[in-house]
Amino acid sequence: MKILITGVAGFIGFRLAERLLKDNHNIYGIDNLNNYYSKKLKVKRLQILKKYKFFKFKKLDLKNKNSLNYIKKFKNINVIYHFAAQAGVRFTLTNPQKYFDDNIKSFFNLIEVVKNNKNTKFFFASSSSVYGDQKKFPLSENIQLNEKNIYGLSKKINEIMCENYSRTFGLKMIGLRFFTVFGEWGRPDMLIFKYIKSNLDKKNFYLNSDGQHFRDFTYIDDVLIILKKLLHTKIKNNYEVFNICSNKPIKVLDVIKKINKWNSTFKFRSKNSKFLNKIEVFKTHGDNKKILKLFKKFKYTSFDKALNNTIKWYLDKKINKIT
Repeated sequence: MKILITGVAGFIGFRLAERLLKDNHNIYGIDNLNNYYSKKLKVKRLQILKKYKFFKFKKLDLKNKNSLNYIKKFKNINVIYHFAAQAGVRFTLTNPQKYFDDNIKSFFNLIEVVKNNKNTKFFFASSSSVYGDQKKFPLSENIQLNEKNIYGLSKKINEIMCENYSRTFGLKMIGLRFFTVFGEWGRPDMLIFKYIKSNLDKKNFYLNSDGQHFRDFTYIDDVLIILKKLLHTKIKNNYEVFNICSNKPIKVLDVIKKINKWNSTFKFRSKNSKFLNKIEVFKTHGDNKKILKLFKKFKYTSFDKALNNTIKWYLDKKINKIT
C-alpha cells in the first residue's frame, strides 16, 4: 500500500510511519521541520525512518503551493494521513498567524490537490480543542462544538472543509479528534516531559490552576492500534469523525504525583498557580463508544503502565539533553 504522511517528523506522524513501515507499506513522508519545539528531536525521528527501504522523505511546506507539485507527481496513493499543523494552544496568543498559515491555508492547499482522486482515503488530525468548555461529559462526536481558542477554531474549520469536499466530490475523509496523546517519542512541550525535564534540570515547574484541571490522556500505542484498525476497516459514510481518546480523564495534579512516586529522585518542584489561561479548557473527557462499536473488541493500556513506559523511555534515551 502507498501511503503519504504529512508531518512525518512530528510525534504521531513519526510513530505511525514507523509502525506501517514494519508492515512493509510504502511511506512517503513530508515535513517542514519547523522549530516550534526541538528540531534535533525531529531529526532523530527521521533518522530512524530513513533506515527503512520503503521510506522516502521530502522537506516541504504545504502553505507554499509550489511544494504541492511534489505530491502531484505521485500516482495511486491509497491513503493520506494529514498530521502537519501548528500545534499548541498557548502559542496562539503570541503567533496566531501561524494557525491560519499552517492549519487552514496549508490544509486547503492539500485537499485541493487530492480532491479529484476518489480512490484515496484521507485521514486528518483534528483535536479535542474543538469541543471547548462543556458541561456534560463524556463528549460525543455529535454535540455542538464550542471552541475557545484559535487552534480549536482552525481544527473546526478543517472539519467543515472536509465535510464539504467529501459531499461535493465524493471523497472518503475521516477526522481524528485526538485527546492529549502521550508516550515514547512524544512532544517535549507537553505536560509529562516538561515536568520530568524541569526536575532533571532542577528548575521550577509552573502548574496552572493548582493542577485541578482534567485531561483525557491517551497512550500513543493505543492510538496506533486504532489508526491501523481504521486503515483496514470499511467505514460506511464518506465523511466521519472519531474521538481518539481513553474516556478516562485524570486530574493533572494526580499525574504529577504519579511521576514523583515513580521516581524517588523527583521532587515536587512545581509552583502552583490559580491562573488558568482563558483560552484553555478546564476538562477534556471524550466518549469513545463510536470507535469501540466499530472495532467490537479493543482494550486500552492502563494509564500507570503507559506512564511507566513513557518515563523509562525518556530517562533511558536522555531526551532532556536534546530538548
